[in-house]
Amino acid sequence: MSEIKGITVALNVRLKPVDHSNLPHQANYSNVAVAQGIAYLDFGFIEPALLGAIVKTTKDGQAVPKAIEGQLVTRVAMGVDVLARLHQQIQHVLVGLRDARLPKAKS
Repeated sequence: MSEIKGITVALNVRLKPVDHSNLPHQANYSNVAVAQGIAYLDFGFIEPALLGAIVKTTKDGQAVPKAIEGQLVTRVAMGVDVLARLHQQIQHVLVGLRDARLPKAKS
């Protein structure tokens, strides 16, 4: 999308993969931080068994670890304007998913 004087113009964008960038990566953890007008999105993976063990530990009344380790899958840096557009796109997807789950009203 490109914005010209408050007008949004839809463009078809085709991204060409570089190296192995077209391969999907599994992430079950994310974090967003902003510094100097740049948003840093970290996507990571924490072993599900470790998460399950922490839940069990908590239910048993034992102390929760202060920190756990996972693997950084990727870090994406973007301007806050791009982050705002990403937020709009994610909201659009989530609303579509919610609407698809709702029962259809009979006419």
